[in-house]
Amino acid sequence: MSGAGAPDLAVDATGLRVAIVAGSWHEQVMSGLVAGAEATLSAAGASFELIRVAGAFELPLIAQAALRPASQGGGGFDAVVGLGVIIRGGTPHFEFVANSVTDGLTRVQLDSGKPVGFGVLTTDSEQQAIDRSGLPGSPESKGQEAAEAALHSAAALRAIASA
Repeated sequence: MSGAGAPDLAVDATGLRVAIVAGSWHEQVMSGLVAGAEATLSAAGASFELIRVAGAFELPLIAQAALRPASQGGGGFDAVVGLGVIIRGGTPHFEFVANSVTDGLTRVQLDSGKPVGFGVLTTDSEQQAIDRSGLPGSPESKGQEAAEAALHSAAALRAIASA
């Protein structure tokens, strides 16, 4: 598994508001991803809200709205954890969606100046997705890792702002 050598990204996230934006396809896998993200955010002291969307393609738009200041009609969240599952099929659809979601979430992060943890699984099979979901017996928890990355980036931004 690619999780070998993962860093310890535990931080104190007290006072941070985080949106978990999660797709609805592949509910078994998504439940593991969401649970991993929620447990990580709770343990770090962050407050969070789960926002479900139809699929992975919708993640960037809702992440953007979640990070937009409340004064501009957004959610005013400090960070987003984007979670989704895209499993390769027999058509080019996989590449189009995976590239769009990756590029979209990257753009949201850069345009907003706020962290977006990337927990979108792009796999060749459902078993690979299950193996990364954080479900019991899974060797990896990409929901946890995405939450850790978002919190670690938020802490780094706080440190930069106070320097």
